[in-house]
Amino acid sequence: MERRLSLLAKERTIAHSGYNRWLLPPAALAIHLSIGMAYGFSVFWLPLSKALGIDAPIECKNIGLLEQLFTTTCDWSVSTLSIMYTLFFVFLGSSAFLFGGWLEHAGPRKAGVVAAFCWASGLILSALGVYTHQLWLMWLGGGVGGIGLGLGYISPVSTLIKWFPDRRGLATGLAIMGFGGGAMIGAPLADKLMKLFATDTSVGVWQTFLVLAAVYFIFMMGGAFGYRIPPSNWKPSGWQPSATHTTALVTNRHVHLNKAWKTKQFWLIWGVLCLNVSAGIGILAMASPLLQEVFGGRLIGLDLGINELNTEQKMQIATFAAGFTGLLSLFNIAGRFFWASASDFIGRKTTYFIFLALGFLLYVSIPQLAHAENLPLFVLAFCVILSMYGGGFATVPTYLADIFGTQMVGAIHGRLLTAWSVAGV
Repeated sequence: MERRLSLLAKERTIAHSGYNRWLLPPAALAIHLSIGMAYGFSVFWLPLSKALGIDAPIECKNIGLLEQLFTTTCDWSVSTLSIMYTLFFVFLGSSAFLFGGWLEHAGPRKAGVVAAFCWASGLILSALGVYTHQLWLMWLGGGVGGIGLGLGYISPVSTLIKWFPDRRGLATGLAIMGFGGGAMIGAPLADKLMKLFATDTSVGVWQTFLVLAAVYFIFMMGGAFGYRIPPSNWKPSGWQPSATHTTALVTNRHVHLNKAWKTKQFWLIWGVLCLNVSAGIGILAMASPLLQEVFGGRLIGLDLGINELNTEQKMQIATFAAGFTGLLSLFNIAGRFFWASASDFIGRKTTYFIFLALGFLLYVSIPQLAHAENLPLFVLAFCVILSMYGGGFATVPTYLADIFGTQMVGAIHGRLLTAWSVAGV
């Protein structure tokens, strides 16, 4: 047992001479793709709203939220189920805040293993909640899974920044783009699994949760054991720090966590990230219905409003809107890589100025574009906003490293992610 536990020790993860640092981003990507399925959980809400009725929900009138937590005779509403989504991101920010300092001492491998156990355990608890029709168990799974999200999200950050001092944005962008793309793989997989397991008496969700728990646990453990930290004073061959640290905006010092989060720089970045996330979440929530309501039949070549369409025509524009949502997801993913990589060349401060200024202009222009019924510009505005939403997440770890140094950047990043929790609520 002692030897087995020692495999998780930080000292055991120090890379040997000649280690290829490009093996780190795929390891981080394996974890981020797994926990990124949190974005795709909406695929479960409709089937779960008919978990008892199968073909149609069994509704109970005048039932309160507290009663829904324990009822076994009524189906859950979609709005009640979606609280689990909120729990994911509240606990993500909270766990990153609480355990960021521990991660710096324990190392990325141990944090990755704990994240794998928490994420898989959350899915198993949720499966048990569906099987017994106990909503409180599903919510508990959302909380435990959210802890896995937080630890899994921040576990590779400081390690990647230390391995790639010459390309900080590129490295974190490669890994964090996986979090945005996890739902693009996981949601279709979950849909196929639910159809496979569905019977006359089951919608197939609890079985799907168990399969996903096993699959994600394997991938996350593989990613965690793929983590390596660089030896002390390591630097890339031929790289000279003075060549890139030519600006006063990049520090050569290391600021402790307890001091960093009390500075005005920390809270300014926190505020910009919170605004960026709020805008992104708002866009994701209203994009599809707004597109359908504003453009209606014009999406399929008919000069008709949404209320003038028949059922078949509404299904056609719903398909168009679903494609629009998928396009936004692609820009969310691509933005994480593009903006993080671009920040290596234009600087992190310039990148965040673009997020704040351009994001504000695009956000306030959406009502005017909708009123003018300009579909191409309407879609373009949404896509650029979502690219900056993803880019904000991918760029912020490197911005923190520039300002506060690399020694405690994982812990500082964890504190900063409370902005995500606030924006999510």
